[in-house]
Amino acid sequence: MQLTVTGKQVDVGDALRGHVETALDNLVGKYFRSAIEAHVVFAREAHLISAELSLHVGRGMVVNSSATATDHYIAFNAAAERLAKQLRRYKRHLRDYHGKARPPAEPPEIARSFVLAPIDEEAEGLDDEIVEPAAADGPSPVVVAEISTELPQLTVSEAVMRMDLADAPVLLFRNRSHGELNLVYRRGDGNIGWIEPAAPRPAPGPGQSRSGRR
Repeated sequence: MQLTVTGKQVDVGDALRGHVETALDNLVGKYFRSAIEAHVVFAREAHLISAELSLHVGRGMVVNSSATATDHYIAFNAAAERLAKQLRRYKRHLRDYHGKARPPAEPPEIARSFVLAPIDEEAEGLDDEIVEPAAADGPSPVVVAEISTELPQLTVSEAVMRMDLADAPVLLFRNRSHGELNLVYRRGDGNIGWIEPAAPRPAPGPGQSRSGRR
């Protein structure tokens, strides 16, 4: 496993690096034959230290976790324990995923992901009289970054698992059962939301409205 340990305004010494490597090797060994790579980033946040872990265990399979504490080791150990808890939750699925013989990989479907700057509130408050007609519906968002990302083909349960493992708020995927785009996301009440396009309505017959009434 290729391991990268870096620090942002934090000195990462050999002792801490060795602790991280040993802990991740032991953790990965419980669930996988091997992992592709791991990234650990320590950063200073005021008087605290944050530790962010990212473990790449297979194509499109990434596990993320983070924690903050007053000490480098405490922060890392808490993030590693959270990562282990995520792996324990999906232990059987991950072993099945890793143990299956897979056909040669097809070229992945690529989507574009954009990072947009927040809308300037002062610009939104300008007098309507000085707004040009082309911009009457509001200012266009500024694109900060454009990123290419793979669009996975998954079942709904696999999508929820990947979203949880990646500690992500939302995941867009192509539903393996019918090939349509679907989306899963974390709701404010703690549950998981799932959005699937409705089946197209049949065209109305002669003399019928869209509601089916004459």
